[in-house]
Amino acid sequence: MDEHATDTFDVATLVPGFRPPPRPEASDASLPDASARLAAADARMRHWRDPADGPFAPGSDRHADATCRMFRETFNPYRPAVLDWPVLAPATRDRIAALPIWDIAVQTEGKARLRMAAYAGTLRERGMRDALALNAWEEQRHKEVLSRMVAAYGIELAPEPVPPLPRDREWAYLVTGYSECIDSFFAFGLFELARRSGLFPPALVDTFEPVMQEECRHILLFANWAAWHRARLPLWRRVRFEAKVAAVWCFLAWERIGLARAVDAHGGARDQDNNFTLHGARSVADDGIGLRDLIALCLAENDRRFAGYDERLLRPRTVPRLARFMRSLSGPFGRRR
Repeated sequence: MDEHATDTFDVATLVPGFRPPPRPEASDASLPDASARLAAADARMRHWRDPADGPFAPGSDRHADATCRMFRETFNPYRPAVLDWPVLAPATRDRIAALPIWDIAVQTEGKARLRMAAYAGTLRERGMRDALALNAWEEQRHKEVLSRMVAAYGIELAPEPVPPLPRDREWAYLVTGYSECIDSFFAFGLFELARRSGLFPPALVDTFEPVMQEECRHILLFANWAAWHRARLPLWRRVRFEAKVAAVWCFLAWERIGLARAVDAHGGARDQDNNFTLHGARSVADDGIGLRDLIALCLAENDRRFAGYDERLLRPRTVPRLARFMRSLSGPFGRRR
């Protein structure tokens, strides 16, 4: 097994009693009905509705139950070890390898799995604890997917520091959750832009697509956890929670203003853009794209990916609202000429 294939992280060390879902065997891919089963799993991942009528009042047991069942029942059992990474033309491979995202992407998944598992271990409500633990397990799987991809295409990664266990586990989970809300919104549009431009050939798009849809599930879970958690707090704790949320947004805004410093594979320093989700269109489209058009594409892809889930579940709203505001300010100057 290559050095990037996997590591020893185990969600159960932070969430006692967690049992990871069974992984399909490599031999399953050769069974006669394999294609039909994969298609059914993909459809289940994208569509879910509670059969009972009535609203999901934030903070209610029904809201929590629906949120957790959605996450559990839309689980996709794909196995990173058997993903078929297509052979790329040298020019395409070099262009993908040059994208300034791979170090940050792999390290971000590593931090996300730790922070989510650490916070899940503090929860007493079993359903929500298990859902967040499964979220952490899926982040571990995303890290494995990315690690296998960069190994398959010979992309060099910077040495990965071991992230420490967070002291304030709720803060760490909030930072991770809201970061995913920001990054996923723009990633949805950039992924579609890469598909349209041909940077990601169809075979690579098909291989990576489940990871993109899982990010949609992740932020859907986070948005509903936040509403459920907020509604259950007494007033004095809710005020403190809202102050923490505001501080998280300030922290994330500050983080995305500057450049993150990273160490490259040869030990030297280089700049990596933490705003790649905003500026990456220059790297994935030959003729570029204006801000207004990019935002419109991100909004459309965001709506498309959430469309299959029960509309009574809350969607992340802050980033789409800010994007619409930015689009209204950009006017004709935000279009590519």
